[in-house]
Amino acid sequence: MSVPNNPKLNSDTAEVEKAKSFIMVEIIEYVPNSVVIKTILKKSTGNISVMSVDSGEGLTEKTSPFDTFAQVIDGTADIVINGKSNKLNTGQAIVIPAHAPNLIMPNERFKMILTVIKSGYE
Repeated sequence: MSVPNNPKLNSDTAEVEKAKSFIMVEIIEYVPNSVVIKTILKKSTGNISVMSVDSGEGLTEKTSPFDTFAQVIDGTADIVINGKSNKLNTGQAIVIPAHAPNLIMPNERFKMILTVIKSGYE
């Protein structure tokens, strides 16, 4: 069985095409000196995105009003939540609580899935 490794994005929604299989780690490429984010699914109750971060790039500290599930799918990253550092390797995940200051710091280039759950916060 053939699995496409680069699914098409739906131009109307910027989401991955539904009912088409894909390899998650291959859905997004590394771009030199860049952070790239692609939307997998976006709904009023939450969204799923995949992100790639090149070596030497960083993200600023942020706080979200919603819980966020973060899973590293390639490489390693430190996720700092409320000042406590958590090193995640490929395959590891963590839930970033709503309203918790957090910072994602790459140890090397990495890719991760971010799932934001908005329900329960109405």
